[in-house]
Amino acid sequence: MPRKNPDVEEANEEDLEVGKPKEWAAGIPGVLHSMQPAIKHMGVSRTEKTLLAMNQKHGFDCMSCAWPDPDHRKTFEFCENGAKAVTWEATPVVIESDFWAEHPVSELRQRTEYWLGMQGRLTEPVYKPAGADHYRPVSWDEAFGILGRKLNGLASPDEAAFYTSGRTSNEAAFIYQLFVRAFGTNNLPDCSNMCHESSGWAMGQTIGIGKATITYDDFAKAQLIIIMGQNPGTNHPRMLTALEEAKEAGAQIVAVNPLPEAGLLRYKNPQKVKGIIGHGTDLADQYLQIRVGGDMALLQAISKRVLDAEAKNPGTVLDQQFLEEHCEGLEELRAHLSELDDETVLAATGLRADEIDELAARYLKADRVIITWAMGITQHKKGVATIKEIINLLLLRGNIGKPGAGASPIRGHSNVQGDRTMGIWEQMPPAFLDALAKEFSFDPPREHGADAVETIRRMRDGVIRVFVALGGNLVAAISDTHAAEAAMENTDLTVQISTKLNRSHTVTGKEALILPTMGRTEIDLQESGPQFVSVEDTVCAVHPSAGRVEPVAPNLLSEVAIVCRIARETVQGKTNADWAGFEKNYDLIREHISRVVAGCEDYNSKIRQEGGFVLPNGPRDSRTFSTPTGKAILTVNHLESIDRPAGTLILQSVRSHDQFNTTIYGHNDRYRGIKKGRDVVFVSPEDIAELGLSDGQFVDIHGVYEDNVQRVMRKLRVVSYPTAGGCAATYYPEANVLVPLDSVAEGSNTPASKAVIVRLEPSTETV
Repeated sequence: MPRKNPDVEEANEEDLEVGKPKEWAAGIPGVLHSMQPAIKHMGVSRTEKTLLAMNQKHGFDCMSCAWPDPDHRKTFEFCENGAKAVTWEATPVVIESDFWAEHPVSELRQRTEYWLGMQGRLTEPVYKPAGADHYRPVSWDEAFGILGRKLNGLASPDEAAFYTSGRTSNEAAFIYQLFVRAFGTNNLPDCSNMCHESSGWAMGQTIGIGKATITYDDFAKAQLIIIMGQNPGTNHPRMLTALEEAKEAGAQIVAVNPLPEAGLLRYKNPQKVKGIIGHGTDLADQYLQIRVGGDMALLQAISKRVLDAEAKNPGTVLDQQFLEEHCEGLEELRAHLSELDDETVLAATGLRADEIDELAARYLKADRVIITWAMGITQHKKGVATIKEIINLLLLRGNIGKPGAGASPIRGHSNVQGDRTMGIWEQMPPAFLDALAKEFSFDPPREHGADAVETIRRMRDGVIRVFVALGGNLVAAISDTHAAEAAMENTDLTVQISTKLNRSHTVTGKEALILPTMGRTEIDLQESGPQFVSVEDTVCAVHPSAGRVEPVAPNLLSEVAIVCRIARETVQGKTNADWAGFEKNYDLIREHISRVVAGCEDYNSKIRQEGGFVLPNGPRDSRTFSTPTGKAILTVNHLESIDRPAGTLILQSVRSHDQFNTTIYGHNDRYRGIKKGRDVVFVSPEDIAELGLSDGQFVDIHGVYEDNVQRVMRKLRVVSYPTAGGCAATYYPEANVLVPLDSVAEGSNTPASKAVIVRLEPSTETV
């Protein structure tokens, strides 16, 4: 039965405890930290129904990451992070109607993300009128009427923006983008704009597709796996099992990361005896604690060593046949890298020459290499160029389009890749728009719309007046927190389609709506019977997902139903779309997908196959590349090191072990030794001494930029930590306040959250 949440205990940062960082991940503690909260918050029955169905072929897809599922799945095919995500969503705790009268928006705005999320599931639409400080419950019809009148009253469709979270299913995403384009705009910002947009840009321009060129099974076939800019132990722990399998098959693993992360050092698999009572599996054969932002220089240095080795022994190092048949740009790259200065590389990376030589030797020895990366690579000014260097290195020895080799961006959101496949992008190519136009008998807008950063700019400038979010927490997730909040407040209406409260519900336009939706764990019963949805993982595998527990409230609507009803209120008759039919039977949506989305032909049949199906991928499947010339392109990228003035550090934002994106599950980060708080900044002992600070001292972190805008985080505890020299780290999303809106990756417009120049000063707040 639904129940009201008891009082939530907030962290008292003065009680914060700092211990030693862990040197291994998972094991029995991982099991305990998965099961204890689940049973406490969901009960035994609900825990069994959810966790034992998660990531199973006839269950639902985990919402906490896009890591792929193996063909032969274990009974416990979930990780600690996934268990926390399910517990957070499937809790029977609900927000009751009197909550809104008791808590004005101004009070909710002072609450933490943790407190907001712990209040329970949203169960009824609520509306905040202009000038009011309270939401009030309204009927679904009233809510859709408010939104419909506001949208239809705009002077131009481009005065609205429609955001999407990666939690959204393929079916909901497809009809959402259809509705938005029928409304008349391509303003479709999404969470990919802030994470892997750089991957899509770089890979699209070089190999013709912005997706991984590997399958799950390729990890166990690789001879060398290079892991860059990611922390799988916290952000996608099931990856550790694939890495363990690769090690057992003889692969070497190299980790490239400024921080020593437990999940890259050693893995204690709780489903194996050696992971319970034994040592577990050592993962990284080489660990390069690179200076933040030095990855591009490292990759160029390795490629230069590969080319030098070929020059010494012509015809024995490069994959000459592959390069001649499938690639272009080799000579230009060779000439460019011949001028690479070793001292520049060492200064940019903070590494020793022998460390770089060792990695180069490993790469030269291996015939099958996977390079995998996440936001530690993408969220830099040179993020696109850095990923192009990853592609360069792979292409030189033919490590794309063969078993055990390829490029592997790891998406951190469950269906962020599927949403893009379904058309959630502000600049979908003409072929997709042509197919959409033919299928639904209308002319979609062709002008590119606003991405996430541009949406904030246009809201700030009064150009975008209505903001609708299908999931997510944009105001907390995006850079330049104060600017983002001011922009959101400058709109006429904000609409959040959500399962639980977050920061974006408290920073609103003049009017605001919250529309509660069902979660992925819940049974979706529509007029034609129980429904399922589908998602695409990070290796292009598409599979069904069906909830297993009753919804926490009878009044909840699915995301599909909400989108259909908004469309009926606003764009009915503008296309031949059967919005009422879509809500009743999701098979109708999939029939349209099969005729619009390339690779999804006969979608209803394919998705019902055991385990779903895999989308075609030219580079992976046939070494074909959808570039203008039909060849993969080796690119010339000019190195630009991060300038760190004296007395400053390069700051990166990271997640704690008790969070997923902006959702905070608890106050601990046990792998890094942090308990009962989050207000910390990790700094090497050498840098602490050089800056005249002390371990445990409270400091303010000031962003150092030329725009003269004060950006500061107050009263953080300095934690002596073995990070790379000249670098520091603190938690996301709190650190977003330090990142200017215009500090973005070149080309992709992704916020450059992983390379922020900061100055640490003794705190001005009393302790």
